[in-house]
Amino acid sequence: MAIKTQTFIDPFEGTPQRFAATVLGMWVFLVVVAMLFLGAIMGYLVVRVNPNLEAPFIPEGATGLPVSLVFSTIALMASSYSMHQATRHVRQGRSQEAHWSMSITMFLACVFLALQVVAWVTLWRQNVLFGDSLYAWSFYVLTGLHALHVLAGFVPLIRVWRKTARGGYSNQHPEGIVYCEMYWHLLGAIWLALYFTLWLGMRT
Repeated sequence: MAIKTQTFIDPFEGTPQRFAATVLGMWVFLVVVAMLFLGAIMGYLVVRVNPNLEAPFIPEGATGLPVSLVFSTIALMASSYSMHQATRHVRQGRSQEAHWSMSITMFLACVFLALQVVAWVTLWRQNVLFGDSLYAWSFYVLTGLHALHVLAGFVPLIRVWRKTARGGYSNQHPEGIVYCEMYWHLLGAIWLALYFTLWLGMRT
């Protein structure tokens, strides 16, 4: 009895075409993430400009955004730059430099998260608690949602970091580190939008 075999037909003509398709898929994913945060920011702004709130939006005791957010912003922007450098080193065939840049990126990401915790503790010490006001609720939700996405980013970051240690990427095959860079740059852009929104909300 003859055994029928199925032949897999690759829909892509080669690696460059496959890479372009996966980059497009990554862009779709990033748009979805961006829309999530855009909706959250729009919700914050709608509540902030509502003149019919029963209680003041900003509670007594709140003295403005925690200063640690300035430093966390600097850390995240620096990590975005080091992430870009890692990709550039890969494309130039410098695996060791790429690995060091990834190490710096992960360190700065940890610094960012630590400073976010400092910001939450600062508000807590000012008695600005999660359920006490719309300002507190909005602040914790927006910054917490972003922190969760940064934490989720550690999964691909660690995988890429380990692969760069083995010299697993090249100019011909930079796929994983490129996807990671795209995601990390988005988180940086989203954080800038969140920070500006929260800063503006404290002054209107």
